[in-house]
Amino acid sequence: MAVAGLGVWAGNGFGAEAAAAVPTPDHVVVVVFENHAFSQVMGSSSAPYLNSLADDGASLTASFAETHPSQPNYYAMFSGDTQGVTDDSCVTPGFSSAPNLASEVTAVGKSWASYNESLPSDGSTTCKSGKYAQKHNPWFGFGNVPTDTAHTFDAFPTDFSQLPTVSFVVPNLCSDMHDCSVSTGDTWLKDHLKDYADWAKTHNSLLLVTFDEDNRLSGNRIPTVLYGQPVQPGSTSATTYNHYDVLRTLEDMYGTEHAGNAANGKDISGIWAS
Repeated sequence: MAVAGLGVWAGNGFGAEAAAAVPTPDHVVVVVFENHAFSQVMGSSSAPYLNSLADDGASLTASFAETHPSQPNYYAMFSGDTQGVTDDSCVTPGFSSAPNLASEVTAVGKSWASYNESLPSDGSTTCKSGKYAQKHNPWFGFGNVPTDTAHTFDAFPTDFSQLPTVSFVVPNLCSDMHDCSVSTGDTWLKDHLKDYADWAKTHNSLLLVTFDEDNRLSGNRIPTVLYGQPVQPGSTSATTYNHYDVLRTLEDMYGTEHAGNAANGKDISGIWAS
């Protein structure tokens, strides 16, 4: 029997164990930044907004990426596996039919979209264009994810109730801190997602901010911050988590199957509001 508002028990195809008590937000927005270690961002005066989200939300202080370079980490957090991707080269669109967050969410009747800054047009599978890079957009690698669910960031709703159940926001190569400073990325986050974060606080919704990888100098320890009504304000967790655990948590919020290594992952715990 499911506990109202605390996720669902695992059913057929999910094994005998019950899913941990995770919330079921009306909306989840995941924002992915680039190439910075935990110590470069958390507690830094260059990231006042992200730190304010952690102070009034939750910070995972032992959050880790899977590998280097960037692209395999995106595939890991989206599909529970790197799908044979080992570098940042552009992939053939639709090369994989493996289960992934988007296919799983839609299979249980929920909605999915991505919002990609500097993407030339909705659904464009181009390799690179200006400050846009396909390597940060793993959904294009899956034939079971419709390309028309990939939008430019301009399409991000201003009426947040119109957001899909689960969405990813991917800033461009400057805004994501890859080519520009931590301060640039932090300001971008405040300018573009603060309104949603404020709304999420009173509308059973969640903002999850994470990084693809560190700077190769900190054992791949990265910042991961959660904010919104389902989160206990001011909470932290020192439990070790990785991209597969983040994926597992999102899956268990909506009672989906588990993609790839998420099947062996664990739910984020100890930070949720009662």
